[in-house]
Amino acid sequence: MIGRNPPSITMSQTSPQIVIYLKTFCGWCEGVRATMRKYHLSYEAKDVVKNPAFRWEMEQRSGQPLCPCVEVDGHMLADVSGEEVEKWLIQNEYVRKDEPASAPGAAPPPAPGAAPSSRPIRSGTPPKTVEPAKARTPGKTGKSRFFD
Repeated sequence: MIGRNPPSITMSQTSPQIVIYLKTFCGWCEGVRATMRKYHLSYEAKDVVKNPAFRWEMEQRSGQPLCPCVEVDGHMLADVSGEEVEKWLIQNEYVRKDEPASAPGAAPPPAPGAAPSSRPIRSGTPPKTVEPAKARTPGKTGKSRFFD
């Protein structure tokens, strides 16, 4: 990583104590994890689905049942997105925004408002269209085929 410094941590130059209460397959939780990766912050992840005790702990500490919740040096950010966590970290001078946002070789973020995709879109190949099924009407023979 020649010529690239990670975003800096300004408060006493030590990493803050961060605990994230999350769900493994939660998009909002992945946004919070992405913020932590972006600023190279270490954290303790507590999966509230895999361990119900973590869910109880999160509800007691945050006062509500929604996740992700992020606790930074004892300050709870309840039911937040990655952008909200980043904004809070910048406002409270845990990180500086003046550094490049992504690691070398990382994929660019999706366009605002774009749905995230789990697979790449092939260029030049139009998507297949499927015709809707036509409604079937019973034959008008006058006889029932079951009672002949």
